[in-house]
Amino acid sequence: MFAGGTVEHMDLVEHSKKRLPLIIAHRGDSFNAPENTLAAFRRAIDVGADGVEFDVQLASDGIPVVAHDFDLKRTAGRSERVTELTSKQLAKIDVGSWFNAKFPARAVAAYAHETVPTLKQVLKLYESTTGPIYIELKCDDSNYKPLATAVCELIRNSPMLPRMIVKSFKLAAIPTVRHHLPEVQTAALFEPSIITILRKRRYIIAMAREFGAHQISLHSSLATPKLTALAAEAQMPVTIWTTDDPKWVIRCQRRSIGALITNDPSKMMGKFG
Repeated sequence: MFAGGTVEHMDLVEHSKKRLPLIIAHRGDSFNAPENTLAAFRRAIDVGADGVEFDVQLASDGIPVVAHDFDLKRTAGRSERVTELTSKQLAKIDVGSWFNAKFPARAVAAYAHETVPTLKQVLKLYESTTGPIYIELKCDDSNYKPLATAVCELIRNSPMLPRMIVKSFKLAAIPTVRHHLPEVQTAALFEPSIITILRKRRYIIAMAREFGAHQISLHSSLATPKLTALAAEAQMPVTIWTTDDPKWVIRCQRRSIGALITNDPSKMMGKFG
């Protein structure tokens, strides 16, 4: 797959032959459009991002929907939690106007019509692309199994399955994913605070393996030369998140990091000339 990984998914292999790292759009082109909306995903495709990353939760009707926050306060000014509403209700809630108000220089009137999409809608949009699709399970102790199961059932027969990577900070979700859908790639997500628990970065690889992850997805502050070298030795591909600093393109190349998740894919793509 990526540098230091196993050659299992030829679509990603062909992409990685072009150049490294792959530039992955974080919640779509979230610098220029409201995150996790169809508008942001369309923009990511239009600017030529190599792949996409987004967050998935379960609506109250059991449908996987694409949203990061557990509630709608930040993106819709509403107090409800995503899990309290049906996918049809979420499809009527404006989650784009906040972006226009916060970033007037990048505002687009049509963003006010953006609502919470379903996972099925987002995947439909990416049928014509060839790059990796990172699906982050946003869950806690109470709902990771239903979410992982629902996502696996939805993507099971997708022709895009070979280029999907299901990931989560809730590492217990990974064995559930592998049980229901053993052929899909999985990634263990780690944020900086993990160091207060593990003390040493090298234990990250051991923990990811213990939960059965194929890859690791690291906050950029964790992606040191030593750790990425150890990951390469372990044949465990590395993705970093989330940076808009073009300097990280060179760092990724030097450290054999296969993919970089960014809010501003067009700026990062420009680093390649």
